[in-house]
Amino acid sequence: MGILLGCLFAPWAHAQVDLEPFLKQDVLETLKISPTGEYYALTVPLEDQTILAVQRRSDRQITAKISAGADSVIDDVWWVSDERVVVSVAKKYGSRDQPYATGELYATNVDGSVRRQIFARYGLDGNEVQPRAAELVDPMPNDPRKVLISMYALDTSMPNTRLMSLDAYNGSLDTLATAPVRRADFVVDATGEVRFALGAGEDNASKLYHRPSGGTPWALVNDENATRRVEVPLGFAPDGRTAYLQVEQREGPDAIVALDTETGERTQVLRDAVVDPYRIIRAPGGRTPVGSFFMHDRLRTVFFDEKSETARLYRKLERSFPGHSILITSGTRDGKLKIVHIWNDTSPGDFYLFDTQTNAADLIFSRRKWLDPATLSPSESVALKARDSLPLHGYLTRPRGSQGPLPLVVMPHGGPIGIFDRWEIDDEAQMLARAGYAVLRLNFRGSGNYGRAHMQAGAREWGGAMQDDLTDATRWAIEQKIADPQRICLYGASYGGYAALMGVAKEPAMYRCAAGYVGVYDLELMHRQKSRNAKWVGNYMNDWVGDDRTALADISPTSLAAKIRVPVFLAAGGKDEIAPQAHTERMEKALKAVGVPVETLYVRTEGHGFYAEANRRTYYTRLLDFLSRHLGGAKAK
Repeated sequence: MGILLGCLFAPWAHAQVDLEPFLKQDVLETLKISPTGEYYALTVPLEDQTILAVQRRSDRQITAKISAGADSVIDDVWWVSDERVVVSVAKKYGSRDQPYATGELYATNVDGSVRRQIFARYGLDGNEVQPRAAELVDPMPNDPRKVLISMYALDTSMPNTRLMSLDAYNGSLDTLATAPVRRADFVVDATGEVRFALGAGEDNASKLYHRPSGGTPWALVNDENATRRVEVPLGFAPDGRTAYLQVEQREGPDAIVALDTETGERTQVLRDAVVDPYRIIRAPGGRTPVGSFFMHDRLRTVFFDEKSETARLYRKLERSFPGHSILITSGTRDGKLKIVHIWNDTSPGDFYLFDTQTNAADLIFSRRKWLDPATLSPSESVALKARDSLPLHGYLTRPRGSQGPLPLVVMPHGGPIGIFDRWEIDDEAQMLARAGYAVLRLNFRGSGNYGRAHMQAGAREWGGAMQDDLTDATRWAIEQKIADPQRICLYGASYGGYAALMGVAKEPAMYRCAAGYVGVYDLELMHRQKSRNAKWVGNYMNDWVGDDRTALADISPTSLAAKIRVPVFLAAGGKDEIAPQAHTERMEKALKAVGVPVETLYVRTEGHGFYAEANRRTYYTRLLDFLSRHLGGAKAK
C-alpha cells in the first residue's frame, strides 16, 4: 500500500487527470496565405472530418469552404492563382489511421464561387468505366487556370501513371506524358518542367528515371534491385542542371546528394550523423531545395548555403523564437509576408504573420491554446544499444518535478516499418505523465529516420529482434533508475498493441500489465487479409512480416496466450479496416481460455482509433483506471 500511496501523492502526480484538454478538438491544422496576401487557406478539423476554410485577412470572415464528407481529410492545399485554391482529399477511418489519398481534387474561388470537384474517380460526369486517381505535381503558377497532375488507374494492382494538365476551373484534362515506371511520382525543375519519375513494380523495388527536358527519352538513374538503395529526387537548383537526391547509404542515415545531370557527378551536400533528412526546406516558390530539417533531440535546420536568403530568414526567426521548431508554410508573391508555424515538445504550435520588411511577427492562431506549455512535460532524447549492439534512440517523458524510479509505461509506436516517434507533443505521453508515469517511446529497428540498415533490420522481425529492442530498452530504464522494476506496463496501438501483447508473452516476469488499442494479434489473419488487395501488397507482407503463413502462429499473441500471466486491457473499433475487430475478439477469447484476466472495450461505430469525443473519453478513462490498479498512478476525473 505504501508504494501506491507514494505514487498517488507524489508532487508530480495529479490526484485525478483532467482529460478535457487532451480531448478537445484543435481549431486548425495548417494555414497558408494567398499570393496577394488577402486571404488565408485553413484546414479545420471537425469530429469526423477535416474541411478547408478560406478566410479574408482584413476582417477574419470565412468566405469559402470545401468539405468532402464524413471520414475525409484535406490532404494538401495549393494556391494555384490569386483567387483559386485547390485541395486533395484523403480518407481516414479512425484517429490512428494513416490518411490515404483518394485521388480526388476539389477547388473553390476565394469568394466561394465556382466551387466544385475538379477530379473524380469515375470522371466528373460519372461515365468513366475505370476508376482513377490524381496527385498534384505542380500548381503551374505561370498558367493560373491549370495544374500539373499525375493520374493512375485504381482497379489494377500495377497502374501506369500519366502526366496530365488539369483545368482548375472545369476539370478538363490533357495528356502530356506517360511514366517509364509504374506507381510513379513526378518531380519538376525550377521552370516547372517534369524531369524525374520515381516508382516501383510488383516487387516493390524503387526505380528512378530522369530526362533532360519534356519530350526527351527517360533514362534509368537508379534501380534498387541493383544498387540496394533508394534514391528520392527532391528538386533542382535554379540552373536546371543540378538535381538534389536523398540517397540511402549502406550504413547510417541517408544523405542529400547533388547530382550533375549532364556528367553524372555526385557530391554529398548534407548528412547528419544519426538521422535522415526529415523535411526539405525550399526557397520561395516551393520548387528549389535549399536545406533540410533533421529530427533528433530537437528539430534542427541545416542549409546548403548558410548565406542564402532563406537561411538568413530562418536564423532570424530562430533567434526570435528560441527553443522552437520553425516552418515557413507559405508566403506572398512579393515576398513581403510569410506564414510562420512554431512549435516544440511542450507547445502545440502557433501561426504568425511575419513581415520581412518590418520584422514584425503578429500572432494569427494558436493551436490548442488551452494546453499550457508550463504544465506539460518535455521529451528527453535517449540513446542506448540493443543486445546485438544496434544503436537505438527514443524519447522519455517524465512527470514534471519527478524524482527517483517511477512507474513506467513502455509505449511502442504503430506501423511499424518506416514509422517513428518524433520530438513533438504526444498527447498520450503527456496524459500518462500527468497520471504519474514515466513514458518511454522507442524507435526500435524497423522504424524510419535512422537509415536503410536500421529499417531493414526490422524485416521479418515481428516478435523477434523488434520485440527484443523493447525489452532491452525496458532493462535500460531499470538500470538507469528511471523505472521502478516492479511497476512497468506495455501499452500501444496498432502494431504497438501487438508489441504490448508479445512483450508480456515473451517476458512474463518483466511487466505488470499490457494494454492493446486497435491492435493486430493474429499475423496469419493479417497476412491473408492484406494480401488479397494486390500482388505488390502480398509481396510487401512477405518481405516485412514473413512468407511462411503457417509459421506466423509462433509469433502471434493469439497463439501465445498461455505464456501471458498479467492482466490485459483491449479496445477495438467495429469499423476498423486496418486491424479488424476480429483480432481483438480472438485475443480476448484466447486469454479467457487460459484464465488470464482480460478487460475489453468494443465500439462498433469506430474505426482504427476512436474519433468521437465521448468514445475517446470512455477509452482513456478505462485505460487510466486499468493502469492505476496495476501501477498505482492517477485515474481520470
